[in-house]
Amino acid sequence: MRIRIIDAFTDQPFRGNPAAVCLLEGPWPAESWMQQVAFEMNLSETAFARPLEDGTADYALRWFTPEVEVDLCGHATLATAHALRSDGVAPASVRFATRSGVLVAHSRDDGAFTLDFPRSEITDDPDLPAGLAEALGAPVVAAFRTGALGDRLLLLSDEDTVRGLRPDLSAVARIEAEHVLSGVLVTAQAARAGSGYDFVSRLFAPGHGIPEDPVTGSTHTALAPFWARRLGRTSLVGLQVSRRTGVVRTELVGDRVHLTGSAVTVMDGALRIPVVAA
Repeated sequence: MRIRIIDAFTDQPFRGNPAAVCLLEGPWPAESWMQQVAFEMNLSETAFARPLEDGTADYALRWFTPEVEVDLCGHATLATAHALRSDGVAPASVRFATRSGVLVAHSRDDGAFTLDFPRSEITDDPDLPAGLAEALGAPVVAAFRTGALGDRLLLLSDEDTVRGLRPDLSAVARIEAEHVLSGVLVTAQAARAGSGYDFVSRLFAPGHGIPEDPVTGSTHTALAPFWARRLGRTSLVGLQVSRRTGVVRTELVGDRVHLTGSAVTVMDGALRIPVVAA
């Protein structure tokens, strides 16, 4: 089976967030087999897509971290759309049937893609889990829940604090498990006007096999409305300041968030093991 590694939310190799992509021709393999492939790849996400003939969407799409299947993933959706366009088999707007409903990836003339994702609802969270600020190593200005996304969104004092975090990941993983969190998302406003981005973020999800996610499309469905409310604009640019870094251009459109980014294929090979049928 062909498998590719594609760097998403970047136009340069070895930046952004790498996702493994498998385009299937038939029915789903066994779920345990897909999870083993994701564990072997050891990337934030491995995506599996198969064509649909029932008219509900163009492809069915599933995402696996090294540990679990997830409900929503931005960078692996972008990577899958990039793979399909590279093969010349996708329409200009490709529809994916997923656990989060039908998601659409629109191909742009500049080579990027715009993902149409559901907006995540932000609510105040007065009950910050005990020990979380200490695990991160920085004081928390304010805490929020992100609805179905499942992340705890934490506002920190400034960009330099976000960049300088060196969290105790074992403690973060314990708190994730105790409070049923998908991840811990930290953010702050950009330090300098004219920097080319409006806010910064980082995401830690060690309990899901992702110590730090390089660039997370799904979290921007929460970050976009969060910062739009504070900055008074519906079109914003987020910079995820992981070691690899990546840029996500966001726009609020009603109850949807449009996420725009580029992708680059860095590896194209074959799995030399048999597929296990479901």
